[in-house]
Amino acid sequence: MKWLLAFLLVFVLPGQARAAPAFAPTRFSVEVVGSGPDVILIPGLTASKEVWRATVAAVPGYRYHLIQVAGFAGAPARGNAKGEVVAPLAEEVARYIQASKLRRPAIVGHSMGGSVATMIAARHPALVGRLMVVDMLPQPVGLLGGRAADLKGLSGLLRGLGSTQEGRGLIDSAIRLFGDDQAVNTRSDADVVARATQELAETDLTPELPRIGVPITVLYAVADPGFAASTDRTYANAYAMAPAARLIRVDRSGHMIMRDQPARFREALKAFLSSPRT
Repeated sequence: MKWLLAFLLVFVLPGQARAAPAFAPTRFSVEVVGSGPDVILIPGLTASKEVWRATVAAVPGYRYHLIQVAGFAGAPARGNAKGEVVAPLAEEVARYIQASKLRRPAIVGHSMGGSVATMIAARHPALVGRLMVVDMLPQPVGLLGGRAADLKGLSGLLRGLGSTQEGRGLIDSAIRLFGDDQAVNTRSDADVVARATQELAETDLTPELPRIGVPITVLYAVADPGFAASTDRTYANAYAMAPAARLIRVDRSGHMIMRDQPARFREALKAFLSSPRT
């Protein structure tokens, strides 16, 4: 029996001790739905994973990973309780891809989720098969016609406004430009939202676009036809450093394209998911 004990001590037990624990993300939770090629869906600022539910049902044949950001839409803040939110979230999703052994999944991100998806594709290009950004610019503050330098200290201002009903109404109006338009932000952690908004305001991913070697589809909304030409120019200039980007305008739509123009969004998603990877 001594030889058996020695075998266990030398070969078996050390291997068990080295076994890595299962990865448990703290900055998001995930629900996996369906079967087929992997697709990661990342919602926007304050939004719930439920924004994708109707799309998932309408476009079967894929294994969808529905991301719920901690601190948004009633989810506990957990790992997002302090510090930056957006960039660390991108790193944790990248780790989830690796730990789950997903083979270059497609990533679809709406609004802030588009920024997260772009970070993953630029900073971990080997992990991503294709990228779709829904109504987001590489420099998010461009949606407001501003510059990142103009919005220093925004998070402190947002936290202060969040203490009053009137201030909360102003925050709701502003956040709709980055996130959900159905007021789910009222169930979001105000501090997490404030810090994420500040981070978005100071983010410019334009210099990182050339690192993305996979196909990119960018859907962007135009509610008023009178702004179509100027919006076309804005997105063309913003993504000029991403030669692989395909820009698709969705007319008569608000920020939540998947809800405002569901048929058009699903058509674009099907084409995107069926396109070949590089």
